[in-house]
Amino acid sequence: MSRYVKSDQAPPVSISVSQNLLTSSKTIKRLVGLTSLCRDDHVIEIGPGKGHITEVLARICGRVTAVEIDPAMCARTVARTAAFLNVNIVDHDFLTWRLPSHGSYKVFSNIPFCITTPIIRKITESANPPDDAWLVMEKPAARRFAGMPRESLRSLLLKPNFEVEIVCQLRRDDFHPRPSVDAVLFHMRKKPQPDILPKHWRSYERFVTDGMTNATGLLRRVFTKKQLSVALKQAGMKRVPVSGEMRYVQWLCLFRSYLMTH
Repeated sequence: MSRYVKSDQAPPVSISVSQNLLTSSKTIKRLVGLTSLCRDDHVIEIGPGKGHITEVLARICGRVTAVEIDPAMCARTVARTAAFLNVNIVDHDFLTWRLPSHGSYKVFSNIPFCITTPIIRKITESANPPDDAWLVMEKPAARRFAGMPRESLRSLLLKPNFEVEIVCQLRRDDFHPRPSVDAVLFHMRKKPQPDILPKHWRSYERFVTDGMTNATGLLRRVFTKKQLSVALKQAGMKRVPVSGEMRYVQWLCLFRSYLMTH
């Protein structure tokens, strides 16, 4: 039977986290079918709710860890997955739960929309991030993380380490309760080699943070006129851009030129 792990943390003041649940087996199977999840995978689910997704994952993946902050929801998931030996249900707040420190794992979850950014940051900034993460989230948030229609600071900090895409859009009627905004399945795949070396990460973070505020001012400050002309040419640009005009690959080219001149 599935294994229930009681948290040793103090119970939060407010356990309830607003979540729009997916309960249709047909919809869940369709979404999981769009992933590469298989019997070899350890998959982590964030906020399983009543265990509808957990049950589908248990039939496909070799190992499932479902992390749920609400003890009542944990009990529902335990009951639904009782027949599965490959499921661990953890009573814990995912944001304070320790992700695996080693080994390969993936994430699939219909996440609580109200904590999308903290969840993304926890996953992607981990010392051992997942190989893949498929997250059902609000469409506007997914577009920001994907840099659509323009790059955001979030997308620029995500893309050096992950390939990102919006896989598909869901219907609002797929959820209970029905959300007030559209939702999508968002995919992040860890790059085999990051575009930015760890030793250069803080410099890159400062570069894009300053640049998103005033790209023109940043570029004229960190490059000489000749250096800037060469950097723009290498980035495929004919003039000094404003922040919203540049795609990630252009930011990356400009940063690499910055490293070469400093």
